Amino acid sequence: MALTSRAVLVALAGLVPVALLPAPLTVLVWAIVVVALCAVDAVLAASPRELAVSRRLPASVRLSGTADAVLTLRNTGRRTARAVVRDGWPPSTLPDGDQPTGARTPRHRVDVPPGESRRVTTTLVPTRRGDAVVDRVTVCTLGPLGVAARQASLQVPGRLRVLPEFASRRHLPSRLARLRELDGRAAVQVRGGGTEFDSLREYVDGDDVRSIDWRATARRREVVVRTWRPERDRHVLLVLDTSRTSAARVLDGTRLEASVEAALLLGVLAAHAGDRVELLAYDRRVRARAADSHSSRVLPGLAEALAGVQPALVEADWPGLVGQVRSRLSRRALVVLLTSLDPASVEQGLLDVVGGLTRRHQVVLASVADPELEQLRTARRTVDEVFDAAAAERTSLERTAVAVRLRQRGVEVVEAAPDDLAPRLADTYLALKAAGRL
Repeated sequence: MALTSRAVLVALAGLVPVALLPAPLTVLVWAIVVVALCAVDAVLAASPRELAVSRRLPASVRLSGTADAVLTLRNTGRRTARAVVRDGWPPSTLPDGDQPTGARTPRHRVDVPPGESRRVTTTLVPTRRGDAVVDRVTVCTLGPLGVAARQASLQVPGRLRVLPEFASRRHLPSRLARLRELDGRAAVQVRGGGTEFDSLREYVDGDDVRSIDWRATARRREVVVRTWRPERDRHVLLVLDTSRTSAARVLDGTRLEASVEAALLLGVLAAHAGDRVELLAYDRRVRARAADSHSSRVLPGLAEALAGVQPALVEADWPGLVGQVRSRLSRRALVVLLTSLDPASVEQGLLDVVGGLTRRHQVVLASVADPELEQLRTARRTVDEVFDAAAAERTSLERTAVAVRLRQRGVEVVEAAPDDLAPRLADTYLALKAAGRL
């Protein structure tokens, strides 16, 4: 039995007779009356276990969206159930941020007559990627007087998959337009080593003389040039570093969140270009994997694989990662390493093994830059700011030196702020494809 706020008001109302008749018997009589009222009310309340509760949930929701969790309550008893229902989702403003969803309306007041059903809806607001799990529903049935209630927690499990937001989708249309130009569908033909032959056409002023087809020119007795289009059916492997460096916070999110956005944008763009896209999330073991040859299924596959990926507080095993890459690629491919340009991490692991990748593949390293570092470098008004600027300048020089050493080993380095990393990486991919380096 549980007491309601109305029971407290009834008990407080007893202060009036106690004040008028200050005697021990008066207090005892009033206490007996209150207890009797609560007992009778609880007995007359419908049993919460006579409510059969079922749950309906969407399979998944994006991080920026909302989802409706619908509970259906069917009264199998003989009394009308005046119930307060609380779904077991965590609140949306948890201070520790450990739960992936929050509930806007977790409590519902509903009356369910015998033999009938009622539905209540809880609007869920995802706050981070992952699986949001709920296991119970708490039902509190009130008595006729509303001073007492019967309460029970019913097992009604549910799971909601929270997918990445894919906020970088807004950059996709402009990149697809450039891709159509490179692919020849918008009247622009490109030439470069490693591209596929497309067609022959008459020479016009401004054409590269190296594209002249001399045999065709001799046959037609007019200068003819070859047109080219970027190769299709290339292999693009996205390698997401989930080691401890990915947990570092940059502005309002982690490095991993920015890397996830960049991986989604590049994966969708490469799929539209006709390339085969594969994802590998790795630190010391494989955390997630996705591969689909059909372009329409690339985005759902990547989003599903990346939904549950979280940083692991371990050092990255770079030799193991290179071994994973080699086991998956049998011919030349584009390998995109979404990791940190942290000097200590790169020098102690990646520099020693990256040469084995660049000898066979085109390697791009994409890293999140911290905009606050630039702010520290330029602020020098006080003594403390001067020391901070010196430390920031040294960090910047070390990162630049590491980037230079990576480029000397054949790695394309892309470093940008969290919101700019995805479009910058997409531009790098298009530039490599236009130059015939894939």
